[in-house]
Amino acid sequence: MKKTVHPLDKRFKIAHREALIGVILVLINFIWWYGFGYGLGSGKVENYTYIFGLPAWFFYSCVVGFIVMVILVILTVTFLFKEVPFEEEEGDIK
Repeated sequence: MKKTVHPLDKRFKIAHREALIGVILVLINFIWWYGFGYGLGSGKVENYTYIFGLPAWFFYSCVVGFIVMVILVILTVTFLFKEVPFEEEEGDIK
């Protein structure tokens, strides 16, 4: 039996693209957190430097990382995501 190939609704294409962007943001967040958390935090406690009373590894991985990710998400949603209507168009019913 031959299957017919229906092109995906353009909304699904947009949703897949935005989901991929979300996964990339998660990977950036994890790499940032892991890099600072284990990069700066793997030394002896006596050698830690402190910023605002927090160990530098914690400050950069959790505090600065959170701020950077909030800014990245705001920029991503503002410039890369598109408004998608939820209603089906008359010609798109399959």
